[in-house]
Amino acid sequence: MSVMQSKAIKMMEVGGPEVLKWVDIEVGEPGPQDVRIRHEAIGLNYIDVYFRKGVYPQPLPGWLGMEASGVIESVGSEVKHLKAGDRVAYAGKPAGAYSQIRVMPADIVVKLPDAISFEMGAAMMLQGLTVQYLLTDSYQVKPGDTVLFHAAAGGVGLIAMQWLKLLGATVIGTVGSEEKAQLAKSYGCDHTILYNKEDFVKRTRELTNGRGVNVVYDSIGKDTFMQSLDCIMPRGMMVTYGNASGPVPPIDVGILGGKGSLKLTRPTVMTYAHDRTLLEPMAADLFDKVMSGKIKIEINQKYQLENAAQAHRDLEDRKTTGSTILLPW
Repeated sequence: MSVMQSKAIKMMEVGGPEVLKWVDIEVGEPGPQDVRIRHEAIGLNYIDVYFRKGVYPQPLPGWLGMEASGVIESVGSEVKHLKAGDRVAYAGKPAGAYSQIRVMPADIVVKLPDAISFEMGAAMMLQGLTVQYLLTDSYQVKPGDTVLFHAAAGGVGLIAMQWLKLLGATVIGTVGSEEKAQLAKSYGCDHTILYNKEDFVKRTRELTNGRGVNVVYDSIGKDTFMQSLDCIMPRGMMVTYGNASGPVPPIDVGILGGKGSLKLTRPTVMTYAHDRTLLEPMAADLFDKVMSGKIKIEINQKYQLENAAQAHRDLEDRKTTGSTILLPW
């Protein structure tokens, strides 16, 4: 059995970015349903911060990273949809993408079209698949819908701005600075709200002539959840899919009735990525939109993998826009 030497980011404890350590590891042969991948690029996502802080618990010492692209080095005996030499990408568990080489389950890995670079593949899978299910399944956006999208200039946000315009929606986006407002608008956002200077509920009501929006997409969590409910028209939908400011506290479901028979959902990308009957068509939809030029993936930051701690600091300090990738070599 051949053992490969590799480098990876390991965390011995939960905490700040300083808990991320650059270590030597050994990588063995894949099991029957696994593949061994040599990574070419790795995606940075806010979910990585949740794991590092212990918001999403995992056994320690632990690994980070939910998304990467690379080349298959070897496949297990029962793997049929992939072979050595295939260009691939993935988003999903188990964590461990912050590595040069890894063994992982084959069922969440998809082939990456030749027309999509490794860097783009790593930057788009988790965020792109998230946008795909948010806009087509969590709530099916229709032409003429009005949408409130928090963090419109982030990685998910910039992909969503473009996709929402393809669907014929009017988009209101919250952002943290004038620079981010201009960026979101350049990607299709119709109206921007600076959440730290404006009352986003009041402004959303003004922009919709008092009606409210069909749907709110909220990855901020605790700081925006209750106000977001006040932005929604009767029988509208609240989609909460992240908690950058902390988890949403327990809610009395009667509030949804009092605010207009609202619907509430809390989807996660793992539900979709770990079901190949969902993953395959979702990935095909995403790849098609990127290859056709309808969706552009904005990679605005690149870090060497060994500098993952600094990447985490910048992400948490809201210094990043669009997608961020880590380079393992």
